[in-house]
Order: sequence, then structure tokens, then C-alpha cells
Amino acid sequence: MAVPGYLEDTAKDFAAQATKAYSVPVDTTTFTGRQFVAGEDPLQTSAINLAQQGVGSYQPYLTAAQANLTNMGGLTGAQAYQPFMSPYQTEVIDETLRQYDQSRLGGQQSIRDAAVDAGGFGGGREGAMMGQYNADTLANRAGLRAQMLQGGYENAQRAASQAFQQQGTLGAGQMGLSNFQRTGLGADVSALGQLGSLRQGQTQAMLGADQQAAQTAAYEPYGRLSQYGTGITGLAGGMAPMQYQAPQAQSPWASALGTALGIGGLYTQMYKPTV
Repeated sequence: MAVPGYLEDTAKDFAAQATKAYSVPVDTTTFTGRQFVAGEDPLQTSAINLAQQGVGSYQPYLTAAQANLTNMGGLTGAQAYQPFMSPYQTEVIDETLRQYDQSRLGGQQSIRDAAVDAGGFGGGREGAMMGQYNADTLANRAGLRAQMLQGGYENAQRAASQAFQQQGTLGAGQMGLSNFQRTGLGADVSALGQLGSLRQGQTQAMLGADQQAAQTAAYEPYGRLSQYGTGITGLAGGMAPMQYQAPQAQSPWASALGTALGIGGLYTQMYKPTV
């Protein structure tokens, strides 16, 4: 299509500008690259370090709880009472029986004295009374010894039962401390991670805005030339060419917010406190 004479200078100007613009490649490094990616936020670094330091930090509590469970095994069964028997029980029983035996000697003397007074000393009646008395003494003595042994056994059983309960309570406490430690650590890591992700998202939004500004500036001459050429074509009475379409970029804040929410959710799932 021939260019009208009154548009020749304009067309030459357009051609010169187009030649100049399109002869130089677009420097994409001004709006691409790692400089437009937000780095790790200090809060995220703290969350990661805290999480790494906390790995296995609850193990001492679990070890203590397992040790208590092991100890509890020795507090069950038929022989569990033995460690709680008094080490002085034998001495106590022996002394008690000695005193009992001593107290019964007076009764024997009373029987002899009564036999002498009745003129039957050494007789059958005295022998029968003395035999019965000694039999009662032996029976009572055996009963007294059995009673003391039973009392010591029952006391030892109660002590073993109490120790079992105490070990169980201590073990449960150790497990509780372990869970509390992990729960607190998880809450701290999650909070730091999410706050860091939010700040990282804000930084990414600003970098995204800078990136869009640089990209817009790089392609601005092409958009301007496109409009210029369209105007010339219209004035010449020809069909307008396809309009230049500038690269479309999404909202930097929307993109950054989505990233922050995604990373924040990841921290929550990775270090979610246990109940």
C-alpha cells in the first residue's frame, strides 16, 4: 500500500524508531533472575534452627519413662514384696519371742508353788498342769511368730504396691513432660514459620512489583511503536495491524500471599503440636 505524501515523513520516522528499537535485543536480566525471589526470612531461619535443635530433645524424658517402666517390672509378681521386708525383722521377732518365753517362766513357777502348797509336788496332777501350760506356751509362741511374720509381709506388700504406683505416676509425668516439650516446640516452630512466611510474602510482593516495573519499562518502546504504527495505518486508510500485547503479570501481592499461605500451612503440618 502506497503511503500518502503527507505521511511520508511520519512513516520514515516510524521506520527509523522501529529499526532502532528492534535492532537491540531486550535485556531480560533487568526483570528476571534470582534477584526477584525473596530470600529466607530471619523468622523462618529461627524456626528451622529451633526445629533442628528440638529433634530428639524429648528423648531424655522418654528414656526416664522407659526406665521407670522397667523398674515397675520388679514390683510385680510373687516376690515383689521381698525388697521391702524390714532388714531387722528377724531380730525383732527373736527379741519378742525371747521376752515372751521369759514371761512364761513365771507361770511355770506358779504351778510348782501351787503343787508344793497342796502337797502334790512332783505328782501327776502337777505334771499334767505343767504339760498343758507348756503346750499352750508353744502354741501361743507359734501364733505370735506367725502374726509378726504376717504383719511384716503385709507391710512389705503395701510398700511394694505404693512403690509401683509411684513409679507409674513418675513415668506418666515423664511422658507428660515429653509431650509438653514437643507441643511447646511445635507451637514455637509453627508460629515463627508462619510469621516468617508472611514477611517473606510481603518482601516477595515488593520484588514482584519491581520486576513488573522493570518488565514494563523494557517493553514500553514496543507498545508505543505499536500504537504509533496503528495510528499511521489508520491515517493512510489501511487495515490496522494487530495491536501489541504487553506481557501480563498477575498481582505481585496475590502471588506472594498465596506463597506465604502455602509455606505457612507447610510449617503448621510439619510441626503441628500434638495433643
